[in-house]
Amino acid sequence: MSEFVVKALDPATWPAYADLIERHNGVWGGCWCMGFQNDLKPKYTSVAEKRDDKQTLVCKGRAHAAVVFDGEIAVGWCQYGRSDEIAPRNKFKRTYFPGLVTEPDWRITCFFVDRKYRGKKVSSLALEGALQLIAEAGGGLVEAYPEDVTDRTTNSSFICLGTTAMFERRGFTRQRQVAKHHWVMTRVVEKSCL
Repeated sequence: MSEFVVKALDPATWPAYADLIERHNGVWGGCWCMGFQNDLKPKYTSVAEKRDDKQTLVCKGRAHAAVVFDGEIAVGWCQYGRSDEIAPRNKFKRTYFPGLVTEPDWRITCFFVDRKYRGKKVSSLALEGALQLIAEAGGGLVEAYPEDVTDRTTNSSFICLGTTAMFERRGFTRQRQVAKHHWVMTRVVEKSCL
């Protein structure tokens, strides 16, 4: 196996990112990782429309991800973005917003890993990459919504927001519970000197 490399999602990496999604039938029924985007339309008429909107957001610099590559092939990603770009409204809107005290600078939302690369720490590498890219973009308060899988069996292909353990290993702390197994977790990321 070649060494994995993490790159930012941008117009240059878009074709490989799009290929990964298309290899997996649009990911979760054609999501195209648009569920958390603030620029999301109220209703999409096709998966192709979501794909086009995602590409437009990438080209405008309003959709971000740390994309993990094995050679030239994208094998996973971690989506992140500024608070004006992505929000947790779809999954936890009834429990999240009433407990919001401080608006974060950044949010980390979706993870996805190619079925052939699951169990190879791709999500962890993608999270590390996202934190580095956030640091390079100025850092700040970062918020995520991972799932606590302690003492229960869960199919890892359905853990799209990451696990609490993975975030805790990177210095995130639990702030409040927003669903039966999901937590708001935060960490301050220092600005990178690069």
